Amino acid sequence: MTNKWNREQMAARVAQDIPDGAVVNLGIGLPTLVANHLPSGREVILHSENGVIGMGPAPAAGEEDYDLINAGKQAVTLLPGGCYFHHADSFAMMRGGHLDVCVLGAFQVSASGDLANWHTGAADAIPAVGGAMDLAIGAKKTYVMMEHLTKSGASKLVAACTYPLTGIGCVSRIYTDLAVIDLDPDGARVIAMVDGLRFEELQKLTAVPLVIAC
Repeated sequence: MTNKWNREQMAARVAQDIPDGAVVNLGIGLPTLVANHLPSGREVILHSENGVIGMGPAPAAGEEDYDLINAGKQAVTLLPGGCYFHHADSFAMMRGGHLDVCVLGAFQVSASGDLANWHTGAADAIPAVGGAMDLAIGAKKTYVMMEHLTKSGASKLVAACTYPLTGIGCVSRIYTDLAVIDLDPDGARVIAMVDGLRFEELQKLTAVPLVIAC
């Protein structure tokens, strides 16, 4: 196997693509790392579904305030002008089309942009979809951040999801530890790959046809 982007490198690659002035929700897990890599001088307004907007990077060790947390119960910081508010108001923002981008994790994404990110059928799986479906269809753009392969070596980008769906046709771009891939009506287009990875090797690891665009 070739080199892979580590989680911080993946987060930096996502952060690079978020435009100035965007209102963004970072989902639980890998996506929360994006907050630490947003370019200086670029204003990005971070929203969390539990009712916070205007978050900054993660607090320094020892400076956490657990009265100020994100949806994943991680301590966060609040930038000047940021605020917190009722959970219902937060969901109104999500459902009302007020988020420019959301970044979510996933178990599977289909080539047509279907998202499965809440249930695998495991006995200890979380019991409900939570706010993920509101984010996936409410944001103007939905990006997914995930490892390219499962622990057993199966592709997470698939022709059709086998896990329960979170949203249909909602994902426009995926960021994995091997590549950045746009999903559009013309198929899965590879726009970036980790250094040293050949397109042919990436295709062998991926369960859907790819088109190279980088």
